[in-house]
Amino acid sequence: MAAVDFSNTEIAFSHFSDTELRKTAWLFKLMSHSWLVKYGSSIGLWAVENGMPFAEVIVKKTIFEQFCGGTTLLDSQENIDRLAAYQTLTILDYGVEAKESEIDFNLTMNENIRAIDFASRSKSIPVVSTKVTGVARFGLLERIQSGNELTRTELAEYRNVLKRIDAICYHAANKGVSVFIDAEESWIQDSIDHLVWLMMKRYNKQRVVVYNTFQMYRKDRLQFLLESYDRAQSSGFLLGAKLVRGAYMDKERNRAAEMGYEDPINADKNTTDDHYNTGIRFCIDHIDTLALCNASHNAESAMLQVELMDKKGIPHDHPNCLFSQLFGMSDIVTFNLANAGFRVAKYVPYGQVSDVIPYLIRRAQENTTVTGDVGRELALIQQEMKRRGI
Repeated sequence: MAAVDFSNTEIAFSHFSDTELRKTAWLFKLMSHSWLVKYGSSIGLWAVENGMPFAEVIVKKTIFEQFCGGTTLLDSQENIDRLAAYQTLTILDYGVEAKESEIDFNLTMNENIRAIDFASRSKSIPVVSTKVTGVARFGLLERIQSGNELTRTELAEYRNVLKRIDAICYHAANKGVSVFIDAEESWIQDSIDHLVWLMMKRYNKQRVVVYNTFQMYRKDRLQFLLESYDRAQSSGFLLGAKLVRGAYMDKERNRAAEMGYEDPINADKNTTDDHYNTGIRFCIDHIDTLALCNASHNAESAMLQVELMDKKGIPHDHPNCLFSQLFGMSDIVTFNLANAGFRVAKYVPYGQVSDVIPYLIRRAQENTTVTGDVGRELALIQQEMKRRGI
């Protein structure tokens, strides 16, 4: 079995032709300019929403192709097959968000069910990912968490949310597929956690169908992970744990400051790294009674899991151990893990360009931050270009 080497650019970018590698380098160079991303995102969003000629084509041929699998499930098949050719799995994510109507929520539910059907016919798609805010109104989840008594209309609305989530998880259980339920903002996360708890209790009896997502940049999530495991054990089901660092830091801190409550985010990155890695250690120690997805671009956290698995003699392809990175990013981690025989997946969003624009803007913006990936990604791509002599 090959050793894992997170500096091997030949393996990391072997799926790219010279032309594709040049294009990727060009795109990451553009994204290294924060002013360009800031104004380009605003202009691009406005242009696509207003049906400006060629706007959608430009977005599709650049940032969309880098970070999305395709506009539909069938359109994504080529990228799914390409990943599979390099021993890399796919996590499908219908990239539509920020919807507010019952019609839209039902459409999202149906698309998730279609994705589960699609996944069930492929050995390389073990998981479909979904957001509760794709099938539930944000304001309803916020109101539930605040403890306010729901009106009769809101109760009926909440029952519909439960039916939609249950339909997705029930279908996944029957089709041999798993479901990741994403973490979201802290002021609706308790409502989400309760829904995921109900689904795990119902469907995680024989295998892990449903995973909750733990944002380890939150001060309380390591303890919540341990408590979730104990609760699952005492209730007789298996815990599904997807670990991430987190995606809403600025929004969380700004809201805490505005509303005068304690900042829920760890004071510094070192603390978050410590919580994250402690979570990985805990999960590996209990890998027979939980399933872990190490969903991080952080090479140190990936290597920690590699070393722990090897030390404990856990097979690289253990069904309860999965690594995951976003499509279009962190190929140095993904493909070197895959080359060493580990179960690793790309998180592959799909959807119409106009619907996935918010997702794409986040990817571009997070890559321009001080802690973003663009500098590292670009340096690695340039290193591979130099190795190839292009």
